[in-house]
Amino acid sequence: MSPTEQILRGERRAIARQISGIENDRPEARRVLAELYPSTGRAYLLGLTGAPGTGKSTLANELAKAYRRESKTVAIISVDPTSPFTGGAILGDRIRMHDLAGDPGVFVRSMATRGSLGGLARATADAAKVFDAAGFEIILIETVGVGQAEVEIAGLAHSVVVVEAPGLGDEVQAIKAGILEIADVFVVNKADREGASRTVAALNMMLDLTHNTLPKTVLHHGLLMEAAAAGSDKNPGAEAGWRPPICQTIATQGKGIDEVVRALAEHRTYQQASGVLARRERERLIFEIQQLLKERLLADLLTQTPPEQINAILEQVVERQLDPYTAVEQLLVGE
Repeated sequence: MSPTEQILRGERRAIARQISGIENDRPEARRVLAELYPSTGRAYLLGLTGAPGTGKSTLANELAKAYRRESKTVAIISVDPTSPFTGGAILGDRIRMHDLAGDPGVFVRSMATRGSLGGLARATADAAKVFDAAGFEIILIETVGVGQAEVEIAGLAHSVVVVEAPGLGDEVQAIKAGILEIADVFVVNKADREGASRTVAALNMMLDLTHNTLPKTVLHHGLLMEAAAAGSDKNPGAEAGWRPPICQTIATQGKGIDEVVRALAEHRTYQQASGVLARRERERLIFEIQQLLKERLLADLLTQTPPEQINAILEQVVERQLDPYTAVEQLLVGE
C-alpha cells in the first residue's frame, strides 16, 4: 500500500512520517502531498494565538476533549519556539496535553518554528493538509506565543481564537492594532484571577468603537469586507456583521469551554451563511501560492547565481558602496 493510501486510511505512522518528510523538505513528501490535495478541504481549521502564559496549550487540550465528547476527530498542531543556538525545541505542549494520549481520535503533533516568523512553522500549512486528508474533522493550530507578530494564523485558520489573561497588560493589548482584526472569538482565560472583568471591559470598549465607526463593514482577518444586511438577497438570514464574542474560561478546571465551542460553531455558521468562508478559503490559497512562488523564485535565483557574485554584491552593501535596492536589481539582471 502506498503512503498516500495509508494516510487516506488514517494510519498514524504514515501521517507522522509524512509530516516529518514535509518538515525536512523531502521530495517524496511533496509528491505525496500533491496526491493528497484532492482529498483536502473538508476539515475546519481553528487557530489559537496569544501571548505566552495565557494558557493556550491548556485551552487547546480542553477544546479537544470537548470536541471528542461530540465524537469529532481532532488533530492538534502545536508550534514551539526554536533555540537560536542549537535549533532544538522543548516541545512542552505535549507535556500539557498528556491526558489526550491513547485517544485514537486525537493526534497531537508538535513542531519547531526553525526560524520562521509569524508564530507558525514553515510546514504548518502542509501538516494541516495531511490531517485534513486523513479525515480529521477539527484541526487546532496553536501558535508559538510570541506576542503581537502572530498574524500568519489569520491567513491559515478559518476561525481564530485570541487568548488573553488578566495581569498581562491586556488593557493596553486590547487597543493595539492587529488584536481586533485577527480575532473571531476572544477568550479571557484564568478568569478567576483579579482583573478579568477589566480585561473583558477593555475588549468590549474597543469592539464597540470598531462596530460604531464601521456599521456597514466587518473586520475579518485584517480585511474590511462588506456585510450584506440581514435578510437581504445577498445574505438571507445572516447577521449584518460578525462581532467577536468574549468568553471567560478557567481552562485548568475545564470551566467555560462549552461556551467557546458554541461561539466557534456560531462563527462557522455565520461564515457559511454570509459567504465569508468561501472567500477566506480563496484568499488563503492565493496567499499560499504567492508564498511558495517567492520561495521557489529565491531558490532558483540563488542556484543560478555564482556564490562569488552574490558575496561580492553583499560585501559592497556592507561597505556602503551599494544600497540594498540596487543590489537586488543587480542580482535579478545577473550583472
